[in-house]
Amino acid sequence: MTRVVVTLDLGGVTDKAGLMDAVARTLALPDWFGRNWDALLDSLSDPSVWPREAADRGLLLVVTGWRPYADGHPEEWRVAREVLTEAADRTGPLTVALTLE
Repeated sequence: MTRVVVTLDLGGVTDKAGLMDAVARTLALPDWFGRNWDALLDSLSDPSVWPREAADRGLLLVVTGWRPYADGHPEEWRVAREVLTEAADRTGPLTVALTLE
């Protein structure tokens, strides 16, 4: 079965709060999503909070527009990449791809 492709557009994201808002909006995370690194890891690692079709088929999260955020906040971006990597390592049905821009 083919994974569900979801694009996480980080264009215009200027800080951690904006990143968390973009992820919450893109994945339609529940209101209780804590908007911190641990909550992000937990949510990305838990298919039950993903969009229904992704929970059933797996998720390919394509991250676009990330370079300005990464360049402007390299330490935050380092942590974000670690969280994305760990979530993908923990959860077989999750693949994260960063676009080359």
